[in-house]
Amino acid sequence: MSKIVKRGYFPDDEREFSPKSSEILHKAANDLRYLLNQGYEIKGASAFTGNHYQLSERQRLALARAVSSDEHIRKRKEKEIEALTPGSTVHIDGFNTIITLEVALSGSVLLKCMDGTVRDLAGLRGTYRLIDKTDTAITRILKRLEQENAAKAVFYLDSPVSNSGRLRQRILELSEAFSLEVQAEVIYNVDTVLSTLNHVISADAIILDKCISWINLNRRITEEAPEGYFWVDFEE
Repeated sequence: MSKIVKRGYFPDDEREFSPKSSEILHKAANDLRYLLNQGYEIKGASAFTGNHYQLSERQRLALARAVSSDEHIRKRKEKEIEALTPGSTVHIDGFNTIITLEVALSGSVLLKCMDGTVRDLAGLRGTYRLIDKTDTAITRILKRLEQENAAKAVFYLDSPVSNSGRLRQRILELSEAFSLEVQAEVIYNVDTVLSTLNHVISADAIILDKCISWINLNRRITEEAPEGYFWVDFEE
């Protein structure tokens, strides 16, 4: 893991998400939000909006991940836990949470989404390997949970994703330096399991819409030290 890797980096991102390009993206985001509020599905509406503004594939992906209808935003906000009750057990969407922090530490594009979450454009599609940012990402998660007096953290990792077992082992090794109890489970149906739980840590929209309650942990972590991060802000 000594080689320096920029998770989620694409050479054209500086141009496609420059301040000038972001002006167009914000117009497109407002149009997409309007269509979603009228009941259109995200796939068709984002394709229509992307075609209208002649957006690149990366820009279209950013829109689809960052924009939500007012109703979805309201429902997610209602279930968000602002302050963790001391002694709580949290359930972590492992790849979703760790990869976003790896992207942040790499200086690659981060999205401040309309629902308040932080998402990325890494798009690993089932392939994952530990990089030089992985230990720091895991450590920041555990440190923040310890600061908020969580008693137990359970990481859930998707078994079909490559190197899920290696990531599990690394989480357990790093957790030995912290006081909270840590478990790491490699399972097939992470989304299905998390969708039934409370105190969920994830930015996955499908999980947030179904779970009992959730914690916006990556937002809190990235706000602690936002310098050097490549933000594209749709929350405006």
